[in-house]
Amino acid sequence: MQSNNGPSAGSRTSNWGYQDLSAPKARALPQVQAIRGLVVEDVQTGWVGAVVRIEKSGGMHIMELADRRDKVRAFPLGFGFLIDGEPVEVVAPVAGTPPRKAGRTASGSVKVEGQRARVAKASRIWVEGKHDAELVEKVWGDDLRVEGIVVEPLRGIDDLTAAVKDFAPGPTRRLGVLVDHLVPHSKESRIVADLMRSPSAKNNVLVVGHPYVDVWQAIKPATLGIPAWPVIPRTMEWKKGILQAFGWPHSTAEDIGLGWQRLLSRVNSYSDLEPSLLGRVEEVIDFLTAPVSL
Repeated sequence: MQSNNGPSAGSRTSNWGYQDLSAPKARALPQVQAIRGLVVEDVQTGWVGAVVRIEKSGGMHIMELADRRDKVRAFPLGFGFLIDGEPVEVVAPVAGTPPRKAGRTASGSVKVEGQRARVAKASRIWVEGKHDAELVEKVWGDDLRVEGIVVEPLRGIDDLTAAVKDFAPGPTRRLGVLVDHLVPHSKESRIVADLMRSPSAKNNVLVVGHPYVDVWQAIKPATLGIPAWPVIPRTMEWKKGILQAFGWPHSTAEDIGLGWQRLLSRVNSYSDLEPSLLGRVEEVIDFLTAPVSL
């Protein structure tokens, strides 16, 4: 806190009227120009974004940072920022400095080059099985590491209400659940309805789902070079039936695992997946990373 005698040594008071306690005290930090496309993290808020605009206002430079969903916030240049996990001083760009090209992750969000994974938060994403987890990791893995969110596979959701109660959700311990085949009048919809009536799910749990029998179907047929997913009789195990229809080995658990890896290898970005899955995963990530009100 600022004393009556003015700011203490090693701190500064910004033109916005608050004391910047993140200013260096013992050593000079590297100066980095705020060129368009530079990705930085604000220490105080945790906001991570790429520089999209610089303007001068009230005698100081302001930069706008666009996050992974292209939402924009403004910050004054100076101290209190990280690049690749290291503190830096962000300064106004020198005229003529070329902009960086901000890369994109497989999910289409701004790529934080070299960003170290954050320490995992208590919040989690639960998915129904290993294949769901591998698909989410392949497309959203970069985003989740930046946010410190871990994906955990379940073995089905029959005991979902009890599992959520054991997890003990709270304002800083949120839970997002992605459910297969969440359609009206299904077993899955009844399980989710039961969960959402329980006190443990109030406010801090979000359950979303896609309409497909299995997450395999969330891969667009065009991605696999087929006109549509094969229709499998209910008398046949669905995954084995799919592999048999493709003419692939399908008799053992190993065959199913190898078949899934062949399918997953065709997925390179969000554009290879159905929008009905994309929207639900993004909804969960937004829920888990929203500011906490205590």
